[in-house]
Amino acid sequence: MDSTPYDALDTQVLHALEVDARAPFSRIGEVLGVSDQTVARRYRRLVESGGLRVVGLQDSQLLGHDTWMLRLRCAPDGAETIAAALARRPDTLWIGLASGGTEVVCITVPRTPGDHDDLLLGKLPRTPHIVEIRALQLLHRFFGGPEGWLRKQGPLTPEQIAALRPAPATAEPAAAGPDDAPLLDVLKRDGRATYPELQRATGRSESAVKRRMAALMASGSLYIDIEYDTLRLGFTVAAVLWITAAPRHLDAVGRALADHKEIAFAAATAGPSNIVVTALARDTADLYAYVSGKLGRLEGVEHVETAPFMRRVKQLTYRPRVR
Repeated sequence: MDSTPYDALDTQVLHALEVDARAPFSRIGEVLGVSDQTVARRYRRLVESGGLRVVGLQDSQLLGHDTWMLRLRCAPDGAETIAAALARRPDTLWIGLASGGTEVVCITVPRTPGDHDDLLLGKLPRTPHIVEIRALQLLHRFFGGPEGWLRKQGPLTPEQIAALRPAPATAEPAAAGPDDAPLLDVLKRDGRATYPELQRATGRSESAVKRRMAALMASGSLYIDIEYDTLRLGFTVAAVLWITAAPRHLDAVGRALADHKEIAFAAATAGPSNIVVTALARDTADLYAYVSGKLGRLEGVEHVETAPFMRRVKQLTYRPRVR
């Protein structure tokens, strides 16, 4: 798999897209001090061979949709097959192989209660090679979703971020409805789809598409996210940490974790542990230093279980290409 490191300009372009994923290349170029053609070339290269995806997503927490994290302990010869089958489901958003390939970790947002029951009570218990199933409902997100992790690493200055940040929405907020499905389907595939492309997909006028997108984004029910290969940024180790915090410290611990630069995702969960986070580190020693140091010193943290990831099988709405 090609893992050529991102250079400084690549990283700045990624951060610019994290700030405003639909920003014109001309505006990004002006802020970064390069031409719009240079930004366009970098963007195409990042998409074609650098692991970049820009996708439109609905915020399940804001919309009140149940989100579950599944921990599937598997026989070693079955984990990859199970992960691949889960990746084909439209209700799974993120899948990784952890614990030396003996555990599948999956985030799922069931579209209906029936989907949830079908997966947890029907398909998974009958699946060969699954030794144990733990289904943990996510109760509250501390970090992740619309909040991007790259800003914690600081590729852009505060002045550059301010210049790129989109103007506050003036549209009346609106929740997504059935009529928005064609619009949302296109944005799931390409969060930078042009307005003429969205017009053709929806049958609405271009001005109507712009107004509808503005209303959905003003409500927070739609946001444009980016995903990229953190290995190319020099973060060679990723791990899911299952944290048990004293109940009276739960919220304080979660909010503190959201500020840690190592944390890409943090949420409160139901289950034996009550917080789950995804941590990124430059190497194993760096991960150990974080777990034994900054995390270990947090008041209220009582127990930490660390499960390093082998690789991602699915991220957001797509499966990473093997190159």
